[in-house]
Amino acid sequence: MSPPFTHRFRVRYSEVDPQSVVFNSRYLEYADLILTEYWRSIGLHFTGDDALEFHVVKAVVEFKQPIRADEEIDGTAVTTRIGSSSVTIEIRLYGMGGEDDLRAIIELVYVHVDLESGKPVPIPEDAKARLLAK
Repeated sequence: MSPPFTHRFRVRYSEVDPQSVVFNSRYLEYADLILTEYWRSIGLHFTGDDALEFHVVKAVVEFKQPIRADEEIDGTAVTTRIGSSSVTIEIRLYGMGGEDDLRAIIELVYVHVDLESGKPVPIPEDAKARLLAK
């Protein structure tokens, strides 16, 4: 099994609350950043003729340790499940202490949809293969 996709980012001052820790809603923004970079790295597109249309149907954030302003964070992403129209991605946020410095685990479930009807449609086989390859 290949290692998970990893993307490093730095926490900005505007993302922390009056307690000087990252505000809870920002964790889903971080998940979106990691997911976007993950999918870009495997050749999935959000725009253009070959864009995939996914809606979030479930988001769970498990907070482990606070994240503070100006910290560097490594976000990892791995596809944990693919159904006919849904995909589950697990994102983990780590401080610079490596695997012993886990800050949060985020589970996201997406459903591939037809935008006009809003109804689920099958994920293309090529996209499934890309999601399972990394």
